[in-house]
Amino acid sequence: MYRRFGKRLLDVVLSACALVVLSPVLLVLAILVRCKLGSPVIFCQERPGKDERIFRLYKFRSMTDARDGAGNLLPDEERLTKFGRLLRSTSLDELPELWNILKGDMSIVGPRPLLVKYLPLYSEEQRCRHDVRPGLTGLAQVEGRNSISWEERFALDTVYVTQYSFRMDVRIAWKTVGKVLRREGIHAEDAATMEEFQGMGREHSASAP
Repeated sequence: MYRRFGKRLLDVVLSACALVVLSPVLLVLAILVRCKLGSPVIFCQERPGKDERIFRLYKFRSMTDARDGAGNLLPDEERLTKFGRLLRSTSLDELPELWNILKGDMSIVGPRPLLVKYLPLYSEEQRCRHDVRPGLTGLAQVEGRNSISWEERFALDTVYVTQYSFRMDVRIAWKTVGKVLRREGIHAEDAATMEEFQGMGREHSASAP
């Protein structure tokens, strides 16, 4: 019952309530992002959702558009300002995803939506992460967030997809609060952002506005 109806019903009710209650916070954050990082305030990017259907994910931008003399974007470490790091470490940059949840693109709990370009790189086991809606938070986030390897993340995603329940979702949501408050696992080792997935365990540094 929870998998068929309850999970989606909770997503709609909770995301709608959160958008109303947090609207003043969203407005203040939008103003701060515009003043400190420029426009557009919202960072939009296509991501694969349930059944690999592509949707537009919304986040507050956390990087500047600073470029070198040749017009190329500077490395993440130079574009990610102190304010941007604060947004990421507190997960405030993720709040616009509440709209994605209300629309049905995402769920409150589920595997995090990754980049479209990763789709051809997944093994059959890894691809099962798209059997459910992606989440604002997930099992991999509460078990390490960006500090664990891709192999570990995909293994945790698989565990979630095959075993998720109301009780598991509540536990993940509760642990997420603690993770955010302690600001644990925000960055991968030696990188400002999570490293790119290359398939077969090969990884290198990524860039995301």
